[in-house]
Amino acid sequence: MAADDEDETGEARRPSSKKTARKTARKSTSVRAGSRESENETERTARRVSAPRAMRYAAEQLEELLGRAPESVSSVKPTEDGWQADVEVMELERVPGTTSVMATYRVVLDKEGELMAYERTRRYTRGQIDRR
Repeated sequence: MAADDEDETGEARRPSSKKTARKTARKSTSVRAGSRESENETERTARRVSAPRAMRYAAEQLEELLGRAPESVSSVKPTEDGWQADVEVMELERVPGTTSVMATYRVVLDKEGELMAYERTRRYTRGQIDRR
């Protein structure tokens, strides 16, 4: 096609160059590949749940396993593989309430908030104060 050729609409068209087309294809491919990499990184970071959500998941899943409602989540911290939380549970209700038996469970969650492991780390009466 010559430089002064017209297209169907009557407007002048520029000659196309295979070299230009290849450069454009290379640029768009590298941009797409770059966006794929950033999408994958976003997916990886998006998979890790937030600390508040990890707290909720730890309490909910432990309740499902123990059949007792957690009183509170006393700690939550990120680990390489997900989250670790300490959950306080009333194991035995007594009167007065300060003599009820409490337990601390350490809960390990993966990055998506799924429970991987748990263990009871401590038992104490509700009225007990830690000596430190």
